[in-house]
Amino acid sequence: MRGQKGLTLTGFIIGIIVLAMLALLGMKIGPPYLEYLTIKKQLQIIANDPEVATGQRRPIEVAFERRAMIEDMKSITSKDLQINKQGDTVTISAEYSVCVPLVANIRACMDFYPTSAK
Repeated sequence: MRGQKGLTLTGFIIGIIVLAMLALLGMKIGPPYLEYLTIKKQLQIIANDPEVATGQRRPIEVAFERRAMIEDMKSITSKDLQINKQGDTVTISAEYSVCVPLVANIRACMDFYPTSAK
């Protein structure tokens, strides 16, 4: 005679709880990370724009503000940008932190360093 195979009700409930906690973590941490990727992409686009090839701060800030409004980037402003020019290459970078509340008094703090350098 063969023994029974399968998942017990207790194992199923524990599995659902673990999956729910991982889904909650992903929903909380996902948006700041996606915003970081958006900021990085926009910095690369701005750095490759011929209008900002001079490396002057004001045209870069204006370009960033326009793109930030369209892409809904709220973590940094144009004042947070660090602009470096070496030869014909303009490098734009920033540094910021995001703290996301997870459960009760537990928070996830993430430091981001987006840059236009490849």
